[in-house]
Amino acid sequence: MSARPYRGVKPADRQAQRRARLLDAGLDILGSGSNPEALTVRGLCRQANISARYFYESFTDRDEFVGDVCDWVIADIATTTQAAVAATSPDGQARAGMASIVRSIAGDVRVGRLLFGTKLADPVVVRKRSESAALLAALLGQHGQQALGLPDDERLKATSQFVVGGVGQALTAWLTGQVALTQDELIDQLAWFIDRLSRRLG
Repeated sequence: MSARPYRGVKPADRQAQRRARLLDAGLDILGSGSNPEALTVRGLCRQANISARYFYESFTDRDEFVGDVCDWVIADIATTTQAAVAATSPDGQARAGMASIVRSIAGDVRVGRLLFGTKLADPVVVRKRSESAALLAALLGQHGQQALGLPDDERLKATSQFVVGGVGQALTAWLTGQVALTQDELIDQLAWFIDRLSRRLG
């Protein structure tokens, strides 16, 4: 027998709502900048105002949950950035991509701290950051081939890895105040650098 709607909301929708609240609460904790490694299921559920039993209807354990928070944030930035790049002419795609990323992390400080903060040593977060860097390098290489007509060779692979690592370090320095640029100045600088590298490969 299927479960009945509660206050007009179907069971699957209620579960999705609880999952979304837990993910948002997890981002609050992981992006707080204060000992996020102390995240516990009990503390998370208290933050989300959800009974602990509901945690396990969506997640196996703490590590899976932390990984899902990272995947959720990374997927959102990747989707937004790809859409911004696709809507722009090739000449403006580097700036559109950098603008999307910079404004995403500037618009939600939690996202910036999770992806580029220096205090997080949680092994799941470290692994997810590495996976996201590899994904971004692959996407950048595909963009170089499809939009700019660059050859799919080792030079492109090396440059893609270099760009992703360099952009990540620049964003970390910017978020921690080591680089004193405005959002637009940072976007312009990163886009200028990527454009110059692309021309060298062409």
